[in-house]
Amino acid sequence: MGFEFFDPAGELRIRVGNLPHWFQPGVTYFVTFRTDDSLPAEAARLWYARRDDWLERQGIDPRAANRSALIGKLPTPQQREFHKRFSRQWMEYLDRGCGACVLKRPDLARIVADNLKYFDGERYRLGDFVVMPNHVHVLVNLLGQTDLEKQCYSWKKYTATKINRALAQRGRFWHEESFDHLVRSAEELEQLRLYIAENPQKARLHEGQYLLWRCGELP
Repeated sequence: MGFEFFDPAGELRIRVGNLPHWFQPGVTYFVTFRTDDSLPAEAARLWYARRDDWLERQGIDPRAANRSALIGKLPTPQQREFHKRFSRQWMEYLDRGCGACVLKRPDLARIVADNLKYFDGERYRLGDFVVMPNHVHVLVNLLGQTDLEKQCYSWKKYTATKINRALAQRGRFWHEESFDHLVRSAEELEQLRLYIAENPQKARLHEGQYLLWRCGELP
């Protein structure tokens, strides 16, 4: 696919919200954004509380700007434990299908897919993606000085407007914050491609309830 990967010695910007966000121009990301009703408030509160407690027990301040870097310096077993407990659990919550799950509708899923493809080759190189009933996973390689945060905002603003119009509703459609992960190697890229491809099956979805694109034609 010719995608570029995270360079530990390269330019890096970190922003910390509820989730940490690392930004490096010209590299590949695995991005997840979800509908605003996809995670019950109580489930989210418990997830953050458990994560912060775990970090504190490792001697890491949950509010530290370099939180992700500190996690990356933990011994490998602790890093794997963190991923298993929290990153995977976050994704598993989404696969439970909470909320209205309106993206099961092929016409609404297509709005998202068409928008992801719109600037492919101009602002970014688009990798595999899947539009699930209440969230989206996408691999994307930024081009030039494209800012991931601004690009995610653009995707969500445009698609929310069109989807809300189609549903004759108003209000926030996507959750404000996205999950993004800097891809570090070709091996990890292939693992993430497999995750995207298998996600509908893991969520027990049937054909027509999701939209999967694998660096080629839309189905």
